[in-house]
Amino acid sequence: MNLVWTLILAFAGLIFGHGLPGMVVGALTGFIIDGVRQKRRYATPEVGGFIGPLFALLGAVAKSDGRVSEAEIAIAERLMSRMGLDAEQRKQAVASFNAGKQPEFNVTPAIDGLRQWVGLRRDHAFPVLDVVIETVLAEGNPPPEKLAILRQLAFALRVSDMELMALMAMKGYAWNASASGQRGQGGGYVPPQRNTQGPDPYTVLGIERSADARAIKRAYRKLISEHHPDRLGDLPEDMRRQAEARASEINAAYERIKAERGFK
Repeated sequence: MNLVWTLILAFAGLIFGHGLPGMVVGALTGFIIDGVRQKRRYATPEVGGFIGPLFALLGAVAKSDGRVSEAEIAIAERLMSRMGLDAEQRKQAVASFNAGKQPEFNVTPAIDGLRQWVGLRRDHAFPVLDVVIETVLAEGNPPPEKLAILRQLAFALRVSDMELMALMAMKGYAWNASASGQRGQGGGYVPPQRNTQGPDPYTVLGIERSADARAIKRAYRKLISEHHPDRLGDLPEDMRRQAEARASEINAAYERIKAERGFK
């Protein structure tokens, strides 16, 4: 368990609570807070709780450039099938997608709904982003409006630009630093010149090519711990398969770098 608040409040109790008794009270209070935070971090989100906000956001992403394409509709329909939604859930998904397409639709409540569903489970944030990225990239090079929504979602889910860049790289896109603007603004993603080995392994791990072996290993361990499908709990099978593919991509990138650098 992470004991950050236990230590902080124990120290505060020692300083402001007249010595040892104050430290004990502070430590107990902090321990309770740390326990609640730990429970929230590893709690499994409510089954199906993501359907409404997710499909509403997909509708908004699809409509953000002025029109909803057949490719974007097809992605939403395939997603409903791959997730194994029952009749009632499919009805909810369709209604939410249509609501998201409306000109007056505000994406903030939908993003907030996904943020609440994910909670502190960052390993659940990445499958959600994967699904939204599919719609963002449905027509190739995405316009600024779609990227703005994607980056707003990533920020709400506590996913950095570097991590988002890695997710995009796994789907064949790379971040063009010269074109990127401030968070939430358009531009920045362009199709890369891919080779037969897949996306750039350093981009996948979210590190610079100048990183040393220790930094590379640390980045790999962090990523694989957050993306490993065994940690996902009760998620739809489609999201689990995406997580498995992403974990494989991370492992492949790490193996390529190890072979290139010559370390174990």
